[in-house]
Amino acid sequence: MSAKSQGDPGEDHVSRVGAESPCSDMKRAAAKKLIERYFYQLTDGCGNPHCDNQHCASSGKVTNLTPNQAAAQAIQLFSQEARLCDGTQPSKVARTTIEPGQTSLAKSLPVKSVNSTSSDEGKQESYLTEAKLLDIIEKCKAEDSYSLLIRTLGEVFSCGKALSLSFQKTEKSNSPLTALLERAPDTLFRPPADLNKEAVRSLQGEDKEEDSSDPSPTVPNNDDTSVDLPSVRRAFEALWSLPGEVFESALVNALVTLADDIELNLRVFRMVRWDSMDSLLNVFLIVFEIPMLGNSEYLELALHMLCKALSCVPVLAQAKLARVWAKHCKSRLPSLLQALQELITVKVIGGSFTRDYCVQDADTITAPTKVMKILYYASMLAGELDPPELVLGDEGESASSDKTTSRSAISGQIPQDPLATELGITALDARKPFIPFTDFYNEPLSDAIEMDKDFAYYKSEEPMKFSFMNYAFILTPATKTLGLYYDNRIRMYSERRMSFLQTVVGQPTNPYLRLKVRRDHLIDDALVELEMVAMENPSDLKKQLVVEFEGEQGVDEGGVSKEFFQLVVEEIFNPDFGMFTTQEDTQMTWFNPTSFESDAQFTLIGIVIGLAIYNNVILDVRFPMVVYRKLLGRKGGFPDLEDWSPTLYRTMKELMEYTGDDMPEIFMQTFRVGYRDVFGSLSFHELKENGDELYVTQENKKEFVDLYADFLLNKSVERQFNAFRRGFQMVTDESPLALLFRPEEIEQLVCGSKIFDFAELEAATEYEGGYTVDSEAVRNFWRVAHSLPPESQRRLLQFTTGSDRVPVGGLSRLKMVIARHGPDSDRLPIAHTCFNVLLLPDYSTIEKLQDRLLKAINYSKGFGML
Repeated sequence: MSAKSQGDPGEDHVSRVGAESPCSDMKRAAAKKLIERYFYQLTDGCGNPHCDNQHCASSGKVTNLTPNQAAAQAIQLFSQEARLCDGTQPSKVARTTIEPGQTSLAKSLPVKSVNSTSSDEGKQESYLTEAKLLDIIEKCKAEDSYSLLIRTLGEVFSCGKALSLSFQKTEKSNSPLTALLERAPDTLFRPPADLNKEAVRSLQGEDKEEDSSDPSPTVPNNDDTSVDLPSVRRAFEALWSLPGEVFESALVNALVTLADDIELNLRVFRMVRWDSMDSLLNVFLIVFEIPMLGNSEYLELALHMLCKALSCVPVLAQAKLARVWAKHCKSRLPSLLQALQELITVKVIGGSFTRDYCVQDADTITAPTKVMKILYYASMLAGELDPPELVLGDEGESASSDKTTSRSAISGQIPQDPLATELGITALDARKPFIPFTDFYNEPLSDAIEMDKDFAYYKSEEPMKFSFMNYAFILTPATKTLGLYYDNRIRMYSERRMSFLQTVVGQPTNPYLRLKVRRDHLIDDALVELEMVAMENPSDLKKQLVVEFEGEQGVDEGGVSKEFFQLVVEEIFNPDFGMFTTQEDTQMTWFNPTSFESDAQFTLIGIVIGLAIYNNVILDVRFPMVVYRKLLGRKGGFPDLEDWSPTLYRTMKELMEYTGDDMPEIFMQTFRVGYRDVFGSLSFHELKENGDELYVTQENKKEFVDLYADFLLNKSVERQFNAFRRGFQMVTDESPLALLFRPEEIEQLVCGSKIFDFAELEAATEYEGGYTVDSEAVRNFWRVAHSLPPESQRRLLQFTTGSDRVPVGGLSRLKMVIARHGPDSDRLPIAHTCFNVLLLPDYSTIEKLQDRLLKAINYSKGFGML
């Protein structure tokens, strides 16, 4: 915008949509330009050191003006036709764009157009725009001196207020000044009658009480930001086109100072005004766009300090930052996650941790973990979310069932994450996050955490105790399993103490959940005893399980229970039993919608699955993922059909993607669907009233697909699944299961890992009784073990540990022991499955070892295992 003389305002023309006439349009544009020139004259001056204009900053007669006061005085000077210096700097004026339509001059003047602002104390505060930074870079290149760039970066990036004003968008919002300009377009060339009343008083900030005590501040609940993020990225790209050594040290120091100042204000002064918080979020949006945060000095110094500052920001502001990141910074999220992961890994590997000073006490680790949680939810918001109607709440239960919370079926008394509550989402809502959940795992950190101490911090009532169990997304499933293990064991020991106390006062009770069953009546005996426990005292289900097979010797230290669960699963999930079916194309287990078994039977099956998790036993169960999602409180939807029945899913997807108008003729599909029961009989169900007469068309195809999926996954098995779910909750209702694990991780808890690697088992095995890793019998054993087919390897695993399933984290978690069991003999190997111990005689030849070992693992059920 070029400077014009005051007497010729019509030479500058800016079009305005909806103007009353070209003349009034030109007058309005000229008025705005002149008012802006007065503003620049008051704040920056004309550049003449000998200026004698009392309304020009260069004269030294204008001091201590806030931006709003300068804007108000600019309007007054315009109305008085005051003197306007001819030397007003055009470079500053040129950077202000007068947009068509309504604008907010009062907001735009101090933020968008000048190189510095006046604080309340009269201090000039610099801030940056893309154009200014590019100008500085070009000037520094031309002069071959980067002192101006270093000084500017130091001033802006060390001051939160200056940085919050930087890189602002050009859009302007309504203000009292805008309303005044829009209300009186033709009277701006004479002093407005109400100029010195409400509008000017508001702009000058004279009504201090109203400004400082807004009775109902507006809390932002959206994903908007005033920062021009594309401009920020272009500016940083231009900055890093320079050699890093010329400015990076100054920038790092400025960021450390900035972070220290923000953290001090948040911890001590507790900034609560939302206008301040929005400005603060602008700061974090800008600094976390720095492309080198994961490198060298930034990682060691600046990033850690910035994470500490951001972790102090209130939850409401963190929620808004997550929304903004999700909407405007999707491409930035992976690199930001990588920087946080690198910071945590470096601090874990380089740290010296003891029992007195553990990883939970190091803010260099906990602070980036807190920031990663914001990123975790931003990734979910940026991905594919399930609709709210898939939440499985009270309406999913039968009238006689126990009521559950709508957010989680098994959360019990587990406190909800405040950030998740504010955002209104959980990990269950994320059908496909922008960044895979597994990318948030940090293995070095997971290995370094002492979960017994972390669990104690989790249970502590002291709020300052940091527990990674509240940030479970960063932990590997194997580490989280330990947290669940400690919780289960503590509950078991608590039940023992209660039993002891009751015995002391004359009311003896069994400290264990003891089941005595017959092998040939396993299901009947187990279900009858569990049903009695569930009816009389459900809390007994949280006692340690002890199983005894009638007529067999052996003390159950875990191994007998493993065999019990395996036998129960083999029998009860057999399709011939009638309670469950097997999907043809996936061989997955599903509920029989036409089962004749009572609800109590399905409840008891849920108890068995819950007891297996509670007692750390892995089962050979193949449920589709939708079962675990439903257990955690989400209904099945159309996307779940891909895992439940891939063939049906492809058919439905073809129907959804078909765009022709002849859909009724091509697909011949009505809202009446057929399905086969366990006996192979064909049955029909109408998804809507008179569904047989309603054909699927382009208009209703989505409704058809959703109703069909809802029928197959929810309504057709509602009775059976709700009973199953109730039994599962009886065991896990107070467990942190839902806090720690996502559905796919719970599947690993139930079924074990899918990675079957005997090399891991060999590396983790220990030796006793005279054997070492170099013993001939040991070397022969591993030669035989590695040469076995996968099915025989699973039998060997079951013979040794009591289960053929791989625990969460892989076979290295088993810690198997091979002990010498006397000299060479014809005896078969023996296994103590409770302790994963294999008693192996010192066979003289590999052929003899292979023969005796195969006989033991192939005929071991009930024998050879203690």
